[in-house]
Amino acid sequence: MNLISPRVEGLIRQVANDIIMPRFRNLNAADITEKSPGDLVTIADRESELHLSEGLSRIMPGAHVIGEEATAADPSALKSINHGSVWVIDPIDGTSNFAEGKSPFGVMIALLNDGERMAGWMFDPIANRMCRAFSGGGAYVNGEQITARETGAVLPLAALAMHFLPPERREDIERRTAGKFEIVPIPRCAAEQYPRLVLGQNDIALFERSLPWDHAAGALFVEEAGGVVRRTDGSAYKVGDGRSGLIGAASPRLWDKAAAVLFG
Repeated sequence: MNLISPRVEGLIRQVANDIIMPRFRNLNAADITEKSPGDLVTIADRESELHLSEGLSRIMPGAHVIGEEATAADPSALKSINHGSVWVIDPIDGTSNFAEGKSPFGVMIALLNDGERMAGWMFDPIANRMCRAFSGGGAYVNGEQITARETGAVLPLAALAMHFLPPERREDIERRTAGKFEIVPIPRCAAEQYPRLVLGQNDIALFERSLPWDHAAGALFVEEAGGVVRRTDGSAYKVGDGRSGLIGAASPRLWDKAAAVLFG
């Protein structure tokens, strides 16, 4: 895995430099469309995914490529996610931020083998921060291995993404967390939220939607750093299981606390 990582990282940086950043704060109205109500896609997403797909196919010929935008056009692409070697691409995670001309946003790529996460990369082109993780091989930020750490706050800092939850469930979570967690703003970008769990900035994160391109790389990064990402019932996160709901935490202790408070 270490042999291909420099090529993957080089490809990501090239796409970010040549395609994504020239479009940042330089989009016309026609460059932004909706795939579904509230779910944006830009010309930079589409162009980036095309170049990433072509580059990854050269790095590992014969591997399937599953991109967010290609799957939006043809959902049947997900049928291959648990079979063989598969690249999973989010060309711009945090598209809404990108379209609004603000950060954070990032590129996310994961490599699967028969559905198991083998490696993941997340790149923030604004901060020039490359996160990578290998199954059984640790987590790294700009080449330096890192261990997840808690924030040390009196109340755990919890970033709870509740946009896709029904109103009654949101109210229940607000009631459950009162006086137990300090609720902090979400970045609207998984490529930023997962690093925050490792870097001592957030303690807990809750996600309702768990689409493969949003979580495969980030969850592996947190786990390899010593944090925990599991389904809300405590079961392991499997990329292709089609389920929703994930809790991420900077430590096993905090994950147990989050599960007890949010779903106990």
